[in-house]
Amino acid sequence: MSKTYYAILGVTPWASEIDIRRAYRDLSKLYHPDTTQLPKDEAIEKFRQINEAYATLSNPERRQAYNQKIQFSRFQYKSIAINSNDIASNGTKIGNQANKNLQTADDDGLPTERPLSGGEIFALLLIGGTVVVCLVLVVLVAWLRGDRLLPQAISVAIRAAL
Repeated sequence: MSKTYYAILGVTPWASEIDIRRAYRDLSKLYHPDTTQLPKDEAIEKFRQINEAYATLSNPERRQAYNQKIQFSRFQYKSIAINSNDIASNGTKIGNQANKNLQTADDDGLPTERPLSGGEIFALLLIGGTVVVCLVLVVLVAWLRGDRLLPQAISVAIRAAL
């Protein structure tokens, strides 16, 4: 039997879209025919398999159809995991525990938590730095022009408070 798309990408069937994308990026860099040390024909075939797996698993409709094709059901495995965890070794019932491999999602279907990428952090730092520099420039230009930094009404209120 041929490998499943999950096995080709090296992820579990419970993997999130982010995990699938991350695995695809890593494998495509590793097996790209122009950058790998593998023979050209083997690299092309492996790269084609990786692209086919990613194309199917990154699309929610295709992924659902593929899961039905390979007869994988998240609910089936979830209920088995919960039922096996509900009873302790001495036979007493313990709390209803969800499988930790299953990722929770909001109503929009996107993961609830994900780390910021390096590019996103860099963009936020640029935006924050730009705001701070602009505020400093506004105060500096106003001070050099001799304008009042605080309007008359605010300066009266500050004096009254002191």
